[in-house]
Amino acid sequence: MNDKYIFLDRDGVINKDNGYVHEWRDFFFIDGVIEALKILNKLNYKFVVVTNQSGIGRGLFTKEQYYKLTELYKKYLSSKGIEFVGIYHCPHAPNKIEDKGCFCRKPNPGMILRASQDHRIQLSDSIMVGDKITDMIAAKNAGINKRFLLKENLELIDQNLVTKSFKSLLEIASFLDLNRNF
Repeated sequence: MNDKYIFLDRDGVINKDNGYVHEWRDFFFIDGVIEALKILNKLNYKFVVVTNQSGIGRGLFTKEQYYKLTELYKKYLSSKGIEFVGIYHCPHAPNKIEDKGCFCRKPNPGMILRASQDHRIQLSDSIMVGDKITDMIAAKNAGINKRFLLKENLELIDQNLVTKSFKSLLEIASFLDLNRNF
């Protein structure tokens, strides 16, 4: 089990988070993301997406719309040589009574733990990249030791929660390329 895995949040890490993105016409890759994924791919990292999609639970879009968009961005990235080991989503809304028992919605670690079981991923050797503290909490609770937070303002952060903060996924890829034993 020497495979290297990076868990990625979707909105705010892969694509611009314009709020409840569920249509291809509203899905815009963040500048440098494709280049970053290519660099990480060359470094033999495998990718897993873990994304909260409460728009489904809120009734703003359907699971079918989510799956259609997922297939479109997967197909586009595949044409660039980028593949995902798995893509996991939580459809639950945080404030709905029927969704209160949810274990998959970040900051809960459910999606990460499921991916680990499905693909035999050693979480302590994996990396989580997210743009919210809830991503970092989920990763820590799942046992991921390397947690990278994307932030525009790189002020002091909780070192117990965040290993390192960066401005972009491309900056992370460059860091990992220069620090291959990290």
